[in-house]
Amino acid sequence: MSAKHPVIAITGSSGAGTTSVMRTFEQIFHREGVKAAFVEGDAFHRHDRAEMKRKMAEELARGNQHFSHFGPENNLFAELEALFRDYGATGGGRTRKYLHNDEEAAPYGQQPGTFTSWGDLEQGTDLLFYEGLHGAVVTDAVNVAQHADLLIGVVPVINLEWIQKLHRDRAARGYTTEAVTDTILRRMPDYVHYITPQFGRTHINFQRVPVVDTSNPFIARHIPSADESFLVIRFANPRGIDFPYLLTMLKDSFMSRPNTIVAPGGKMALAMQLIFTPMIWRLMERRKLALGKG
Repeated sequence: MSAKHPVIAITGSSGAGTTSVMRTFEQIFHREGVKAAFVEGDAFHRHDRAEMKRKMAEELARGNQHFSHFGPENNLFAELEALFRDYGATGGGRTRKYLHNDEEAAPYGQQPGTFTSWGDLEQGTDLLFYEGLHGAVVTDAVNVAQHADLLIGVVPVINLEWIQKLHRDRAARGYTTEAVTDTILRRMPDYVHYITPQFGRTHINFQRVPVVDTSNPFIARHIPSADESFLVIRFANPRGIDFPYLLTMLKDSFMSRPNTIVAPGGKMALAMQLIFTPMIWRLMERRKLALGKG
């Protein structure tokens, strides 16, 4: 954690909706004049697309049915922790980009599914913003979570998460339902051991809960819409949170526990604006004081 160079991390599993959250933060940063260094978690996968496919085939041949992107053997956790630590200390660090598609790869003259070379972050940024799978990961060897000033979990209930992944992978990647199901099953041990525990370390969790039948996600024809969902917002430390103000602004919301607001699913972007704008103000004010500019 750092007063001079704060780190914000959004963590959530594949298909959880972290990219939408990132767009909300981009709007806040633009409006408030905050210059952020953006880092995607995919940059810290160990293998590119072709190598991962080859490694997976090798592991399957050995009888390993649970080789996945979620676990430590396929991620550079030490390098991710170093980035968070170095940014907090100096405002700098090293990262790279994972090029997901032709559009992203074209400017680099590379193939999709590859990484760019490692390079230094842009100098003079106000904070580091990470979005990916492992922003709050802790293992016997690393503790990424300890270096973040604000940790946010994006956690649809598990059936909704699977529905979102099924629809995304079939529509955008051309996978069959059976192939996506195999991926879900293969990832499950790493999901339980390395993804789920992170949400007990986050400062705030946003969990979307559908109010339509999702009992069999593998045959669901539609993703439940925001209007067919509730949003459960849990604060690890509710001290200083103006709950009466939030309840007033988030119409039809209520408190389910002393640290938890339940709001209509369509209010997620508004809720994030209301909750995170003052938090970013405080981080920037603390930064100014630490730099002697207050």
